[in-house]
Amino acid sequence: MKTMSCNQLGGACDQTFSAETFEEMAELSKAHGMEMFQKQDEAHLKVMGEMKALMEKPGAMEEWFAAKRKEFEDQPDD
Repeated sequence: MKTMSCNQLGGACDQTFSAETFEEMAELSKAHGMEMFQKQDEAHLKVMGEMKALMEKPGAMEEWFAAKRKEFEDQPDD
């Protein structure tokens, strides 16, 4: 089990998520992002706009995911 914060995953707050795999961590982060979108949280909306711009660049999202996966793998186990 590894723990990462919303900030570490490219988000806008210090909420933490714990997961066994990077895919599970990504799903937890995505669900949190959807919740923050529904609440119209300004800080998270700003980060989402930045992510949207990143997605428009060919290969940029793949690089971002690879970097986050490595960061997850480098995290110590809880």
